[in-house]
Amino acid sequence: MVSEYQRLLDGPKLKSSVITRYIATRIPGLIPQKSELIFDQAFWNPFKPLTQVTLHQWNLFFAGFWCWTWDAFDYFSVSMNVSHLAKEFDVEASDITWGITLVLMLRSVGAFVFGALSDRYGRRYPLITVMAILACLQIGLGFVQTYKQFLGVRALFGIFMGGVFGPAYAIALEDAPDVAHGILSGIFQQGYAFGYLLVVVFQRAITDNASKSWRALFWFSAGPCVIWVCWIWSLNESNAFQLHHEHAKATHQGDATRAFVKQAQTALKRYWLAAIYMVLMMAGFNFASHGSQDLYPTLLTKQMDYGRDRSTVTNSVCNLGAIAGGVFIGHLSNYFGRRLMVIVCCIGGGAMVYPWAYVRSSAINAGAFFMQFFVQGAWGIVPIHLAELSPPEFRSFVGGLSYQLGNLASSASSTIEATIGERFPLYDDQGVKRQDVYDYAKVMAIFMGCVFGYLLLIMLIGPENRHADLSYQEQFEEFDRDLDDDEKEKADHIETV
Repeated sequence: MVSEYQRLLDGPKLKSSVITRYIATRIPGLIPQKSELIFDQAFWNPFKPLTQVTLHQWNLFFAGFWCWTWDAFDYFSVSMNVSHLAKEFDVEASDITWGITLVLMLRSVGAFVFGALSDRYGRRYPLITVMAILACLQIGLGFVQTYKQFLGVRALFGIFMGGVFGPAYAIALEDAPDVAHGILSGIFQQGYAFGYLLVVVFQRAITDNASKSWRALFWFSAGPCVIWVCWIWSLNESNAFQLHHEHAKATHQGDATRAFVKQAQTALKRYWLAAIYMVLMMAGFNFASHGSQDLYPTLLTKQMDYGRDRSTVTNSVCNLGAIAGGVFIGHLSNYFGRRLMVIVCCIGGGAMVYPWAYVRSSAINAGAFFMQFFVQGAWGIVPIHLAELSPPEFRSFVGGLSYQLGNLASSASSTIEATIGERFPLYDDQGVKRQDVYDYAKVMAIFMGCVFGYLLLIMLIGPENRHADLSYQEQFEEFDRDLDDDEKEKADHIETV
């Protein structure tokens, strides 16, 4: 797989023969090599590879994990309170989901700024900055009085939440041993599902019981951010970043800024096609996630008339399925490949659309569990897959920005579902139109069927760079050669002139 990806980066040369050869390898490339299918103890016990993770690596991993988890907590605090917020500000549910869309649209700004800072100056300070500001914004959100104020604060949320993923996934994974990459990727990504699960629990414990309702939940969420800031402050940078930083200074006589600019030029020339693909890929993943999650609590409470306790149980089951799927599929991807496991998840998720959306008995919990098992199981490969496909010198920037541009493309998911759902009102047994109750199940089922089809296709045609070295060492010689080639081209040009 590595040689295939390196061929893609050579130019890339968009000749018909190269394109034809690449397309011909898409399906055969899904079949794992016999040398990779080692069914040892580590295969049957997904937690066995974790024994090779050192204390230093665990410290970095969980620092990134908790920042990512709290990013999810901040995001889903609004999703869980769409009805409360709509009533508070006297607007429609679709107006509140516009606040969700606004966050997703502005995340790319934060990913651009903090991703670049992370690759230039290290992972720690960008993470400290965004988590500290998010804590302040959570407190402020609890004091908003109008819908416009709500949108303004959520817009700022979008910028700073977008700066979390890039440095967080880089610091969590780049020092980890290769054998544990798959399962650590799954665990890290499911920090988002874990954050959703925590919101479900604290929604029931705080929002449903506190006199300040949803405001109390936002105030509470600011507290743990202070813990994550102190934790990251106490850490050293990852060994991988320190190695890269020292090499960059040595290559350019101590001028790290000049090295950073030169590497950016080289990376742009070599990785532009891979970067475009990653954005398209992440759009599919984000459509799957937001399309199956954001409006689901509203479907349960409004269309199915679930009470608070029953809705809490079903949403908790969803997230337990997500966590199980992310860990299990992430682990298997180390053996069977990132692309193949996502394709399997698309097929499995498609089979779960009906029981997830239409079953009215308690059996819906099984459909909800397995829907999120496959959706978030596919997501389990995302952190490590992005790390392997990204330029080694710009892992935080390219991986984080690709993720958030995909978020931008899918930002209207919940608004689309809510708006189209309003075209399908539901009626009671006497034929009277129910107030503010729509057939969200129909819209969400069709939406998710289309998303699974798109994601399957995009993974089928995409590249893979499994087992790439994330420590930078193997890339130094190749990158230095490219930089030397650039200097030689400049010299030849000057001589010609």
